[in-house]
Amino acid sequence: MSRPPHPTKRIVCAPDSPLQRVLRSLPRVAKSPAPALVIGESGTGKEGVVRRIHDLGPWSGGPFVPLNCGAVPASLLESELFGHVRGAFTGADRGRAGRIEAAAHGTFLLDEVGELPLALQPKLLRVLQEREFNPVGSESRKRVEARIVAATNRDLVAEVEAGRFRSDLFFRLDVVRIELPPLRERMMDVPHLAQHFLELHAEPNGSRVTGFTPEALDELGRYGWPGNVRELENIILGILVLREDGLIEREDIRRKLSQRPGAAAAARDGVSIALPADGLSLKDTLERVERDLIREALLRTHGNRSHAATLLGLNRTTLVEKLKRRPVGSDYEEAHA
Repeated sequence: MSRPPHPTKRIVCAPDSPLQRVLRSLPRVAKSPAPALVIGESGTGKEGVVRRIHDLGPWSGGPFVPLNCGAVPASLLESELFGHVRGAFTGADRGRAGRIEAAAHGTFLLDEVGELPLALQPKLLRVLQEREFNPVGSESRKRVEARIVAATNRDLVAEVEAGRFRSDLFFRLDVVRIELPPLRERMMDVPHLAQHFLELHAEPNGSRVTGFTPEALDELGRYGWPGNVRELENIILGILVLREDGLIEREDIRRKLSQRPGAAAAARDGVSIALPADGLSLKDTLERVERDLIREALLRTHGNRSHAATLLGLNRTTLVEKLKRRPVGSDYEEAHA
């Protein structure tokens, strides 16, 4: 169950970035054994921050063991967490240690903890309260010897209110809260991150690209980055695979962004509508533009209506009323109706 050493990814940001406040807090967080909860949208670098906490703390000599609750089938999640003994269930022909045990004297990251099934939440609560657990099929208790840090891209307060997450577990996890701002709220970091990813990926991909034109950086700064830092890294990597040398130009960026969901609208300098020779219906056209912009805002924010309303300069209630009157047909809008 042990994992090979993993180098900590460098956390890159501008000197005046909102992320600097988070980075300044990490040494103190790392020295404490208290549970920590890292909150942020997908792609904001939650695992990288937890790795930094691991490296700065007294557990740095031990293993760093992550488990993504959303990536493991619910039927297997308990065994992944706590391990099992031989014969615990059909197919368990030998015992196996769980991730918490494998993280002994190190750090255990419970990633996407908001995906943890309700049936398992009391068992995790016991781990946090009593520092003990039972492997599946065993009556013997084992001590928890790892620092536990949880991460999520969900609003756990809303999950508690909806009955999908236990309030007592939330309070146990939410001792030290670290909130990572999305990339759209720290756009000053984009040029620094872009250059970092260029330097990281150019040589391994046989590219001699050395930088960006000012117009390319300007184009990066116009995009909303719904996929956050991870999306930016993948954009730069994709360009480097195809470009041999020189500088990354505006058209390189536009070509890649045009392939993203909703990116065409995000990359435009503004809304431009030509008046046909035979005229148009102003009412219908304005309704279509409004519908398209609402759809784009929901795509950028992964369906988060509060964030989408902020991008559109609306109150959340106003946006909800518009969606009731005129659904936009977005997968995100329909999923969150």
